[in-house]
Amino acid sequence: IQGADAINEDKKRELLQLLGTLKSEVAKLSETDNEQAQSIAGFTEMSAHEATRSEQNPELLELSLKGLSSSVEGFEKSHPRLVQIVNGISNTLSNLGI
Repeated sequence: IQGADAINEDKKRELLQLLGTLKSEVAKLSETDNEQAQSIAGFTEMSAHEATRSEQNPELLELSLKGLSSSVEGFEKSHPRLVQIVNGISNTLSNLGI
């Protein structure tokens, strides 16, 4: 994200802050459900990569964002902060105008 030319500095800061918060929440989740935590982290990384590529592929970005959203389904009650953060990341990435 830091080296991505496709997004402005404000969006970079916003994404990096969201990712930092997500990392903390995923660490908590990994204590009880390590595989799911890894899935969320993987889809987040993939989504960020697709959104910040110099030559974007809208289909790959959409698929990675859907995977990210799907990876947190069912956690609304047990980990509402995690779901909120993932939704924020998904919205930010999809609103980059890419």
